Amino acid sequence: MTELPRYEYEKLADLIAADIASGKLPIGAALPGERAMTQIHGVSIGTARRALRELRRRGLVATLPHKGTFVINAEAQADDGESQ
Repeated sequence: MTELPRYEYEKLADLIAADIASGKLPIGAALPGERAMTQIHGVSIGTARRALRELRRRGLVATLPHKGTFVINAEAQADDGESQ
C-alpha cells in the first residue's frame, strides 16, 4: 500500500511528537518559538503555527500566551488518517 502525500505541518508535528515520545523533549520542556522553528526546520511561519495547533489537538503541548509552548503529555495519539 502506497503512502498518501501529507502536508508539511503534519510531517513537522509528527517529527516533534516523535521527539516527545522518545524523551528528547520531556514533559515541561519548552518548544522553540514559531520563528525559531522556521529556521530550524526550514518551514514557513504558517506551517510552524499549524504544526503547533496539531500538537495541541493531540494533547501533547499547551501554549501559554507570551510564555511559549510546553510539552504536557508524552503519549502521542496515533493519527494516521485512517478510520478503524
